[in-house]
Amino acid sequence: MKTIDYDRLTLNGSASYYVSFDSQVAGRLQGEGIKACLDAAGKTKARIVFLNGSPTDNNATLFKAGYELVLRPLIDSERYTLVDDQAVPDWDRGKAGVIFQEQLLKAGGKLDAVVAANEGLGLAAVEVLEKNKLNGKVCVSGQGSTVDGLRAILKGDLTSTVYKAIKAEAEAAATLAIALLNGAVPTNITGSVYNGTINVPSVLLIPVAITEANVKDVIADGFQTREAVCVGIGYLCTANGI
Repeated sequence: MKTIDYDRLTLNGSASYYVSFDSQVAGRLQGEGIKACLDAAGKTKARIVFLNGSPTDNNATLFKAGYELVLRPLIDSERYTLVDDQAVPDWDRGKAGVIFQEQLLKAGGKLDAVVAANEGLGLAAVEVLEKNKLNGKVCVSGQGSTVDGLRAILKGDLTSTVYKAIKAEAEAAATLAIALLNGAVPTNITGSVYNGTINVPSVLLIPVAITEANVKDVIADGFQTREAVCVGIGYLCTANGI
């Protein structure tokens, strides 16, 4: 029997196929968003922290590998200083807030960027920054394009996020499953991913970077509604073509 791992790869598993977004590309987009934010602020030197996802989640490992590709050369050249590098158990937002508070203290309150692996972690960092009157002054990444995340981008508290069109992912999985049910050779395989034991034929979709300039695209795609995102901040939505 053929099986498909959907969205998360089972490490050392036996899945016949894997369907997901390219998690390393997602991480690279996060790193590029942070760099673009620092560049726009004219920061030739920057103090940054990593707020990584759960250490037991393979996707978190791939996200970090992606933003490391962008940021590690800048760290190694001493343009950026990596003040701290911590993982958040179970992606827990409450724990993320505690960990980031410690990171901010370690930085002596002087921080230029938070590389957060998703919006839950990023928004936890924003809450701490807001208490210290630093929100909007520190670049913060995200991932997920949630209502709260998109609102934070429009308000300037979150720098960027990553959008994964779930409909496209579901359609890719359905196309693959139908081919397998019909005994046909799947035609939508884009590569393979090593699960620790075998290389699993995979369909890896490409995520999209989101800033205030294209929040409207997430809404136009039907992933979130204008009503939910724009409540109380209609003027910001109008200013950004939403």
